[in-house]
Amino acid sequence: MIRLLGLIGGMSWESTAEYYRHINRGIGARLGGLHSASMLLHSIEFGAVADLQRAGKWNELGQMMARSALGLERAGAEAIVITSNTMHQVADAVVDAVRIPLIHIVDPTGKALETAGIKRAGLIGTRYTMELPFWKERMARRFGIDVITPGAEDRAMVHQVIFDELCLGRILDASRAAFAEVAERLQASGAEALILGCTEIGLLIGPQAVSLPAFDTTRFHCEAAVDFSLGSP
Repeated sequence: MIRLLGLIGGMSWESTAEYYRHINRGIGARLGGLHSASMLLHSIEFGAVADLQRAGKWNELGQMMARSALGLERAGAEAIVITSNTMHQVADAVVDAVRIPLIHIVDPTGKALETAGIKRAGLIGTRYTMELPFWKERMARRFGIDVITPGAEDRAMVHQVIFDELCLGRILDASRAAFAEVAERLQASGAEALILGCTEIGLLIGPQAVSLPAFDTTRFHCEAAVDFSLGSP
């Protein structure tokens, strides 16, 4: 029996659409035929979320995510998937609100890096993901992997591209080239791999676009969701 997933999405809907596609394809690939995922989706209005992020109102955002997770649990979801790296800043609020598990985005990426023997990885994402400690600390604590981030100018550029382009469905060659240059600078700083730490970045670049091995958090998160849905712990 396929277990019911509860997705908190819309942050942005461009990447949430990728979650829907990858999870359904993952179920189909494993079970064959016409099989697909069983999931509920609460798509949050992203404008309100972005305003609260800019204002640093993470407590309010935590309450918003907790309400969403609780609603999905009440509707029958058996696990929660937050389709955003940044919003894992408030993952604890979700965990505290529900009795069902949260499939945390850091963990499947950490396992993949660990399996690949990576000890130091560069992280790109929103400025919140790059500058707040929640991502780096969980990776270090659970997997012993050191996470480094770009310099201030590169962080500002990556953040701008995510919000002003990728979240709006704009995919530009110039931005792809700029991200590749960021990856090169991270490699020069000792990074052995590049973490695509925003669920939209995979829309812009893939492994062939950068000099480092690229680990797309969206893909690993979706694979973990498929594992859970098909009965893995």
